[in-house]
Amino acid sequence: MHLYIHIPFCKQACHYCDFHFSTSLIQKPALVDALCREVELQADYLPTRHLETIYLGGGTPSLLTEAELNQLFETMHRHYTVAPDAEITLEANPDDLLGPPSDRLQPLRRLRKFVNRLSIGIQSFHEPHLRMMNRAHSADEAVTCVQLAREAGFDNLTIDLIYGISADSHDLWAADLAKALAFRVPHISAYCLTIEPGTVFGNWQKKGRFQAPDDEFAAEQFTMLVQTLRSRGYEQYEISNFAQPGWEARHNSSYWKQRPYLGIGPSAHSFNGESRQYNVAHNTKYIQAIEKGKIPCTVEVLSRADRVNEYLLTGLRTQWGCDINELTTLAETDFELLRRTELEELCQRGWLRFNNHKLTLTEAGKLFADRVAAELFVS
Repeated sequence: MHLYIHIPFCKQACHYCDFHFSTSLIQKPALVDALCREVELQADYLPTRHLETIYLGGGTPSLLTEAELNQLFETMHRHYTVAPDAEITLEANPDDLLGPPSDRLQPLRRLRKFVNRLSIGIQSFHEPHLRMMNRAHSADEAVTCVQLAREAGFDNLTIDLIYGISADSHDLWAADLAKALAFRVPHISAYCLTIEPGTVFGNWQKKGRFQAPDDEFAAEQFTMLVQTLRSRGYEQYEISNFAQPGWEARHNSSYWKQRPYLGIGPSAHSFNGESRQYNVAHNTKYIQAIEKGKIPCTVEVLSRADRVNEYLLTGLRTQWGCDINELTTLAETDFELLRRTELEELCQRGWLRFNNHKLTLTEAGKLFADRVAAELFVS
């Protein structure tokens, strides 16, 4: 089983981010107490109490103190057994991983006591791009933190990058990829810059102060990404995720494979195979409800169509694709017969491949993943 914990705090707001977080840390102690209480309240949500992966995301989990991490992990171990080889991931910003000049490894040694995988949000090694996105770290800190993470004993590292940022050429993106590859990290995640309503970029776009990424420009950078990483031995096991063989993210893969997971914290989602639930995205409301012993969530019982469509939406993004027999089971009817016309058209268009009872996207189809899935949706 799989456990996600949302840490809804950040030093500052990135201009592209629409995740739930607060830049005020006043409620952090009370929030950590509430997270621990929710772990207790939700202990029987999953089919078993044995965890194969734990993921601390956010927000910025690297803002947690050693005492707060200890409190969380002691609570988890009280209510769950954790597999000896469990993948335990923490998302971190580069600036949080750097100790004082007298002991640069101090924060990383602290984290090493609790987690065995770091996901470092670098986004770019180009200083002007970092400033434009309002990232809290510098390009130099991005480089240094990866080097120090290796020194601290973190072999299981992944770094996040963002592409599609407007520029005169693709040279800066090529340089970001070259820098990332120079570290020889086993996993790289890369996401296209998207402009979401309510973000700083979204508000700037409304006022004509910011231009959304050009689709063709972003598609060219995506192609560069795939070709460059593939040439260096990385497998694109999900559209935005690339790993050296054997280093795929086990926790995130559980989402794409529709495995049950529990999400703890404000705005966290959970899935038990039959329904999804969504915690309230408000720190104060979350804390107040948990203190009363209530889970502040909305529960959505999944219909037959929901389960088919979710499997299509997530499965087609991966190298494993969607099993036609599983789709038939979920749809309670012959899926191939039901969607024969759409399947044939998508294959003829060169976006979809149908072999050995598996539906997978072609290279061209990866640029239209959501559209392909939507054309196969059932109602």
